[in-house]
Parts: sequence; structure tokens; C-alpha cells
Amino acid sequence: MSNLVLKNVRKSYDNNKVVINNVNLEIKDKEFIVLVGASGCGKSTLLRMIAGLENITDGEIYIGDKKVNDVPPKDRDIAFVFQSYALYPHMTVKENIAFGLKMRKVPKAEIEQKVHQAAQILDLEEYLDRRPKQLSGGQRQRVALGRAIVRNPKVFLMDEPLSNLDAKLRVQMRAEIKKLHQKLQTTFIYVTHDQTEALTMGDRIVVLNNGDIQQVDTPEEIYNNPKNTFVAGFIGSPQMNFINGKDLGLDENILYGIRPEKMVKSDGDIRLNVNVDISEMLGSEKIAYFNIGDKKCSAVLGSDVKIGSTLDLSINSGDLYKFDINTGERIY
Repeated sequence: MSNLVLKNVRKSYDNNKVVINNVNLEIKDKEFIVLVGASGCGKSTLLRMIAGLENITDGEIYIGDKKVNDVPPKDRDIAFVFQSYALYPHMTVKENIAFGLKMRKVPKAEIEQKVHQAAQILDLEEYLDRRPKQLSGGQRQRVALGRAIVRNPKVFLMDEPLSNLDAKLRVQMRAEIKKLHQKLQTTFIYVTHDQTEALTMGDRIVVLNNGDIQQVDTPEEIYNNPKNTFVAGFIGSPQMNFINGKDLGLDENILYGIRPEKMVKSDGDIRLNVNVDISEMLGSEKIAYFNIGDKKCSAVLGSDVKIGSTLDLSINSGDLYKFDINTGERIY
């Protein structure tokens, strides 16, 4: 079993800057967990503390039943896949994948078997004699994954592994990593700043902001039932609109949220006229941007609109989310 538990985990530096603030999290065996948040929110620091690459200031980390606070990285039975791939340029693909096993004095026959098994899973068999510079970005990323697979670790840790790839390859690699998780049946913890990656990959998502966990839930719950304005605004593209109650003719002390795709209901009981500032075409979708009061908003449309034109909006009050105007917390 490879449950992973964080109890009251905290990280601060000498200048008392708190990076991780009292995090409590239980990750189940074989679960695919995604840590998501903006740059600087602490997600990579949290991952590095799980790996043992960063000391924790307070709290406890357990992998399985073992407390690992003082256990060195090499003895934690984890595999870390870095953003930069961290491949040795002078070694072949085969040598890169085998490197960790050689360092552990694993018998040659076993190394050979594990390397070829990993290469088969990752479709790298024809590239085993090539060097990293002869590979594409996606192939290099698969080599980095192969080096992790042969370790057969209890937990895979991945720190923004797809951020160096182009958009098309990122989509392809997302699917490959999910398939890999299903094949290996091992716990995966994946860090990204990309909320689309989080929604499409995670069994559960951990949304972080300024070192605090904002919400932990399934992708569906995070999207449909955000607990506060940060989660509501961070998850979803285009992001949720926030509108002052007075600008909707509703309670002035409440901040209302509504998804852009819900802004043009034909049977809405709230009607607004807005002036279009920007219009974008994204394939079959057209997105109009405009102001409602002092808030910048957007709507997903079925047809194009011109900049400067007037747009008639129709909203169902049942599609509105209510938030405390001071704290940003959801009002149920």
C-alpha cells in the first residue's frame, strides 16, 4: 500500500516567509492527485518536501505507514520526474533509463529486463541506442518517465513535466501519462499551473493559493461547486465572471458568480445590455468580453459579435453562485 499522508505540514524560510501553511492531505493508494495553482503558490515546494529534496519546518509526512521526515530521498521509494527531463546528454536512452538501477547495483539481467519492459510500455524500443539530442521533446519526456518506471516506486512525483512541450504534444502526453497510471496502478502526484491539465488528468484536484489548500475534490465538484472565489476564478476557461449584486439588481452585499457559457440563456430572468470591448473566435466558440459595472466579464456565444456592438444577455438566476463580498467564501 502506498497511501501518502501530510499532517500539519509547514514550510517557512529564515526571513519567516511562509511558503506552505499547515497543509493536511491524505492521498489514497493508486490515486492520481493533481496539485494546481498559480506560480509561487507552493505546489512545487510541497512536492519537493514529499520527495525529501526540501526540509519541512513543521509537521509529518507518511508514505505507507512509515514516517519519512528524516528519511533521505533515495530511501523514500519515490520517483521524481522533473520539468527539465534531467537526462544525461552523453548517455543513450537505454543508459539513461538504466542509470538509477546501476547505481543501486541491480543485477545486469534484471536491468536489461526492466529497461526493455519500460521501453515497450512507452513505445521507446526503437530509440534505445539514440542520445537525448536525437529525440523530440515528447520522446525525451518518455525517457524521463521510463527512468522512473524501472524503479517500481510506491509513489510517482511529477513537477510540471509537460510545460516544455508544444500545445499539441501536451494533449498527447496527458493521455499517455493517464494510460501509464492505469497500467502501473501506482500513486501519482502531479504538479501543474494549467487548470485544463488538472481537470483532465486528476482523480482529485488540490487547489493551492499562497501556501494554503483552498479545496480538495474531484474535477466535477471543483468545477461545479467551488468553495470560494479563488477556486471559482482559477478553475474554468474562460474563468467565471464575478458581478456585484447591485449591477444585477440583486442583493448589494453579495458578489455573484456565473460561468461565461451560462450568460446567454434564452429563458433567463435577468436581462442586461453590454458593450463588447473584445471579440475572440476560438474554433466553434466565440467569446465576447465586456464590463458589467466595474467587473470585466465574458460570454461564450454561438455566433460572432463585432467590437463596439451591443450584446443582449439573458441569465437564469439559478445559474448564479453567491459569494461573501468581503471574504470570498461561497454562500450556500
